[in-house]
Amino acid sequence: MVGGLSVMGLNSTWDDDVQANSNVPNLKDSFQYGKMPIRGVNIGGWLNIEPFITPSFFSHFDSRDNVIDEYTLSKRLGANKAAQTFEQHYSSFVNAQTLADIRAAGFDHVRLPFGYWAVTTYEGDPYVPKIAWRYLLRCIEWARQNGLRVNLDLHGAPGSQNGWNHSGRQGWAGWLNGTDGTLNGQRTIDIHNQLSTFFAQPRYKHLVTMYGLVNEPRMVDLDTDVVLAWSEKAISTIRGNGITAVIVFGDGFMGLDNWQGKLTGEKNLLLDVHQYVIFNTDQLKLPHADKLTFACKGWTAQMLRSQNTATGFGPTMCGEWSQADTDCAQYINNVGIGSRWEGTLNTGNASTSILSPVCPTNNSPQCDCSGANADPSDYSDAYKQWLLLFAYAQMESFEKGWGWFYWTWATESNVQWSWETGMQAGILPGKVWERSWNCDEEVPDFGGMGLPEYY
Repeated sequence: MVGGLSVMGLNSTWDDDVQANSNVPNLKDSFQYGKMPIRGVNIGGWLNIEPFITPSFFSHFDSRDNVIDEYTLSKRLGANKAAQTFEQHYSSFVNAQTLADIRAAGFDHVRLPFGYWAVTTYEGDPYVPKIAWRYLLRCIEWARQNGLRVNLDLHGAPGSQNGWNHSGRQGWAGWLNGTDGTLNGQRTIDIHNQLSTFFAQPRYKHLVTMYGLVNEPRMVDLDTDVVLAWSEKAISTIRGNGITAVIVFGDGFMGLDNWQGKLTGEKNLLLDVHQYVIFNTDQLKLPHADKLTFACKGWTAQMLRSQNTATGFGPTMCGEWSQADTDCAQYINNVGIGSRWEGTLNTGNASTSILSPVCPTNNSPQCDCSGANADPSDYSDAYKQWLLLFAYAQMESFEKGWGWFYWTWATESNVQWSWETGMQAGILPGKVWERSWNCDEEVPDFGGMGLPEYY
C-alpha cells in the first residue's frame, strides 16, 4: 500500500525508454509544455459510466425505474450484480490494444477520467468500491508501453461537483455546496492526499505528467471564492506530497476572460476549458459554414486572450471537444430527455426545457436528428467533408494554447463522439497531425454542395 492505495501487483521495474511518435519526446525526456502541442484523447465512459457513451446500461430500463446515472444504476443492480456488471465493463471496454490503437492514431497523451469510488466510498454510497482502481493502474502501464503521457482526471467528486450524470450522480451539486458541502470538499482533499502520495512515486514521474483537481466544477452555481480557496488547499496538499506534474483545473464555465489574475500565487498550473457548440442554443443554430468559422476565429480568439496574462489566466488548453454539430446523440442531455435540435428537451422544469426546435432552418424544413444519428456510411460526401474540416478547425484553434484532448476515444454508438469510429469512417484524420485544410483557407460552400441545415 502507498498512500493507503494498493499497488495491485505492479512490477517493481519499469521502462520509460519509449516514444509515442517522432513528433514528441521520448517518455524519459521532458515534454515541452506550452511549446509543443498536446494532442490527446479522453478514455471516457469507462471507469465512470456516462449514459451517452454506453447507452446499453440504461436503454432496457423505463422511465419509472429512474435509472439515469451510475449512482442509480448501481443502486438498482445491487452490490453483487453491480460489481459483476462493472468489472465486466472495465475488462472489456478498454484493454492493452486500446492504448496501442491510440498510439497508432498519433496521440501523445491520454486523459483518464475516474470517479472517487475508485479510491474510496462512504456510508450510503451504492458505487462499486475500488475495483476501478486496479484498471486505472493497468491503463497507466499500458500508456507507458506506448509512450503516452497521462492526465489524471478526477471526474466525479464526493457530493457531485456539478449535478451532472458524468459526475456519478445527477441532480444536486453537493460539493462545496449545501449541508454537506464542506464535508465533501474535505473528503476530496483527503482523496487527493492519497492519490498524490501514490503518484509521487518515482515510477510515475515521466508518465503522469498532468494531474487534474476536479472535472467541470459548476462554478456558476457555486461560491467562486470557496472553490478558489479549496483549489489552493488542494494544490498545497498535492505539491506537499511531491507531485511535480502540471496541475490542471477547470474553468468552471465562468468564461476564460474571468480567470485573469486568479490563482497567480501558484506555479505550474494549467487552465482547462471544454468547448462544444451543441449545448449553447446560439451556437447550435449557426449554419454549418458559420460553425466552422466560429471554430476557427471565435475559439482561436478566446484561446489567445486566455494565454495572455494581461487578458487571461495564462497557460490554457482544451480538455474536451467533439465533432458533434447537434445534440442529437442518445442520452447526451441525460437519460429520458430529448434534444434542443428537435425541441424535445423536457427537463421537467419550464425554465430549462427547450420545447421548440433549435436548428438553422427555424424548423422549416423541420429540424431532424435522423441525419446526424445515421450510420456514417450513409453520410453525404458534403457532410463528411464538413465534419472533417470542423475537426481540423478545432485542433488548429486549441493548438494556439497548450493543445487538446478529444472527447472521447470510443462509444457504443455515437460516432461523432468517438475518435476510433470517426477515424474509421473517414471523418477524422488517420494521424492527429495530418491536416488537408486550415483556417486561412476559404470555407467551402456546403449549401452549394447539397448539405442541408436541418441535420
